[in-house]
Amino acid sequence: MTKADFSTNLEHLTASEAREALVAGDITSADLVGTYIARIAERDKDVGAWAHFDAGKALEAARASDARRARGEAMPPLAGIPVGVKDVIDTKDYPTELGSEVFAGRQPSSDAFVVSQLKAAGAIVLGKTVTTELAFFGPGKTRNPHDPARTPGGSSSGSAAAVADGQAPLALGTQTAGSVIRPASYCGVIGFKPTFGYTSRTGVLAQSPPLDTLGGYARSVEDIALLFDCMSDFDAADGDMTAGAKPSLLAALKSPGSRAPRLAFVKTTAWPQGDEAMRVAFERFASRFGIVETPLPPEFDEILRLQQIVQFSDIARNYGPIADANPDRVSAKLKEIIAEGRTFSQADYDAARKKQDVLYAALRPILDTYDAIVTPAAAGVAPVGLGGTGSPMFNGLWTYLEMPCISLPLLEIDGLPLGVQLVGARGDDARLLSAAAWLMQQGRAP
Repeated sequence: MTKADFSTNLEHLTASEAREALVAGDITSADLVGTYIARIAERDKDVGAWAHFDAGKALEAARASDARRARGEAMPPLAGIPVGVKDVIDTKDYPTELGSEVFAGRQPSSDAFVVSQLKAAGAIVLGKTVTTELAFFGPGKTRNPHDPARTPGGSSSGSAAAVADGQAPLALGTQTAGSVIRPASYCGVIGFKPTFGYTSRTGVLAQSPPLDTLGGYARSVEDIALLFDCMSDFDAADGDMTAGAKPSLLAALKSPGSRAPRLAFVKTTAWPQGDEAMRVAFERFASRFGIVETPLPPEFDEILRLQQIVQFSDIARNYGPIADANPDRVSAKLKEIIAEGRTFSQADYDAARKKQDVLYAALRPILDTYDAIVTPAAAGVAPVGLGGTGSPMFNGLWTYLEMPCISLPLLEIDGLPLGVQLVGARGDDARLLSAAAWLMQQGRAP
């Protein structure tokens, strides 16, 4: 892209490309943010990705970043790059209403740990993106950019839609079952959920602490690496964070690879419930790349229910008091899940928690043989209708097992996107992203 092209194509730049253009002086942050402001003004009435957006505030931050650059100050990695932040992640400059009328007007006094890191890296918070009710199933106002009659997925609805529609280059999401990966698949963008404990959740809505993981969206794997390198410092306040230095994801991507990744095609127990068109597309995709189907051990037949026991029990514990105090301001679906969560005993919960490591150990033979697992990111393309957000049946088991996952926009069915999900071993996020970058370089399947 030439300098002359920038004035009309800024919304198509990846974050990494925008960073290079900023460093080269080809564009300013005000140019970049101004382009996204215009795009949001044009499209948000149709997509509805934003819960809170202040053009003046974003432009002021962009001009301040440009002024620092003009003075010759050392600029951090995300200097001048805008980021959307899911509305369950605290921001002191914007309300954080958790997708619930119960929390309308809620204004945090401080930023979440990850938001503080992003600001330190120079990023500009463009606004707060729409989430489903308390990051669960109750849909918000967001529509799928590819077809406004279809769901964008949830719960990170606005973040996925904003990046897909050229309204932001980067955005944050969260996942407890499939809330990052499924919207990425439906909206046709890259969505990444790292290993459990990779990023801090201080200042992030707690739904199910043994499962909750902060993730993100971008239009390139390089952008994902850049984003997570900037916001994954250790936070002692989050007791589930993994201590110790993390290798740079970006450096791992840029190191020369010696071979194509070894990939295993895993259908999971949810496979028969997937759409026929999805199953055909994945069979062809696996065949194209010579990826051999690898069955899961039989003990995995119960894994989706185990994940639900943990998640629903914690929803009952954490959201039950909210619903009890506000019965007319929470959805019927949430009250139904709270009721189900209350049927599980502490013994049920403890047993489900213990199985996390047991089942992960049973997966070791596959993980020791292959660099990543290839599996569907969703049961099919985004369903028609805005009353739901789709099923996490192809995601919840990997979240339960604390494994890193990424959805790549490599398939289409009748012109609608369908993500290919790659899953890696715990703590092996760099290798997973390297495999994802290799697969993206091969291009979309015919």
